Amino acid sequence: MKYFRFLIISVILFISACNWFKSPPEIGKVLAEHFKNKIYKDFDTVAYDSVFVKTMDELSNNFINPKTIKAFYAANNDEPRFVTRFYVNGELDSLAGYLQNSTVHGLNPKIFNTDEVKDLLQQLGENKFKKVDEAYPVLAKLEILSANAYLNYTNFLKFGVVNPRNIFSRYYIKVKRPDSLSMSKLLASESLVDTLNAVQPKSAQYKGLQEAYLGSNNPNEKRILSLNMERFRWKMPETGDNYIQVNIPDFKLTWFDKLDTVISMKVCVGGKREDGYEDKLKAFAKSGNLDDKPKNHETPLLFSKINSIQANPIWNIPVSIAQSEIYWMARKDPYYLSNSNINVYYKGKLIGEPDTINWNKYSRDKLPFKFKQGSGGGNALGKFKFIFDNGSSIYLHDTNNKNGFNLTNRAISHGCVRVEKPLEFAEKLLNDAYTYDKLRVEVDMLPVDTTHMNWYRKRMAKKADTLKSFQLKPAWFGPKKAVPLLITYFTAWPQNDKIEYRPDVYAMDEKLWVAMKKFR
Repeated sequence: MKYFRFLIISVILFISACNWFKSPPEIGKVLAEHFKNKIYKDFDTVAYDSVFVKTMDELSNNFINPKTIKAFYAANNDEPRFVTRFYVNGELDSLAGYLQNSTVHGLNPKIFNTDEVKDLLQQLGENKFKKVDEAYPVLAKLEILSANAYLNYTNFLKFGVVNPRNIFSRYYIKVKRPDSLSMSKLLASESLVDTLNAVQPKSAQYKGLQEAYLGSNNPNEKRILSLNMERFRWKMPETGDNYIQVNIPDFKLTWFDKLDTVISMKVCVGGKREDGYEDKLKAFAKSGNLDDKPKNHETPLLFSKINSIQANPIWNIPVSIAQSEIYWMARKDPYYLSNSNINVYYKGKLIGEPDTINWNKYSRDKLPFKFKQGSGGGNALGKFKFIFDNGSSIYLHDTNNKNGFNLTNRAISHGCVRVEKPLEFAEKLLNDAYTYDKLRVEVDMLPVDTTHMNWYRKRMAKKADTLKSFQLKPAWFGPKKAVPLLITYFTAWPQNDKIEYRPDVYAMDEKLWVAMKKFR
């Protein structure tokens, strides 16, 4: 009974694939008619399949997505679908042309086995096979290499050749990557040429870089251009037309509304990690000694939405800064904490007189305290803190040290982003005159609308009342709509009909160049 059941299933599978196993199959008819060659009418699917399986096993070891390609052909009875559909109409020749021309994207045609595909097309086109079985190895290899090249070329242009999240430790932007379903759909495409045309990057930024790349003879310039073309190929989250971008190498924040700039300003970003960081980190892992711990204050790359503004913010001082800076300052100067408006907490309770703490009793790697800097003029965050969800405790903020904005290299912060024009930025975010005046008064500034002067007078009266202790506290304000924020990294981009270049402040170009080695 079991044998009978197996036999029935085999018959059903055979019938479902009859279009492939009929004699001659479609590939035999197509080639016989195209070449006016009767040998293809003797096309033996079983014999071809044996050659195909062997060829697939030999070639797929070097594929990027071997499982997807194998699954596609397994689902289609190992039929030579690419040759059947796209050889006679010339689309395989077009594919070879696109592969050869991949140099315009800074890619090396060799990574697609372009010469081999072209050679196989020529062999098939010469129509010199005496027997049909002589054609099987050529057809199988042409089929498999064409499908693999098409898939890789399409993925590289749509998503980039590398996944930045795999090579950069602080790259938290969830770039979209190709999945097996989308790749299977690509392989089942009805037109290779339509797909190849569709995947060509069309943004003005990419085209500007591409034009400069093709027009340059300077190897270093071409390297930088190709790296940034790759960055523009990465599939970023949808920001919409209205979004804020912080470009780290440019040390600048720009708010875009379609092609218009809403506001632009200088920023200070996190300092570069120490030279020899990786080796020093290994040494620290072995010793556990904080003196061996290398510094890394690089601002992470991320995507989020600014959802609130805090006026008169409190700074929750990170443990790393407490250990590396606050601890030593407090030991050196017993009044440093109170003079800097820094409160100290032990097990969640405020210590009334932090100046009396005997720091000699505590090692900095096991500090039992938490530190918070209160609101006010001396606060390191200045008067405003711009908040967005992220896992790195990063935010945009004002600063009490404005001199940093005069520097050429503004990679000087502990990781957060200091903005040059916080008040103007807050006004644009709030986009509401009434709420903006409330925010101004909260930081002791006159309201723009004189009808709101009562708010200001009442606040000043409270501060002047010597009988009551006025305490400056944070106040929260919410934009009407959260605004997308992208903290990114471009060292070259087109602007005003020329290419702008910026220093590779975090040495990310260098790392990306190494990762792209086998593709260039």
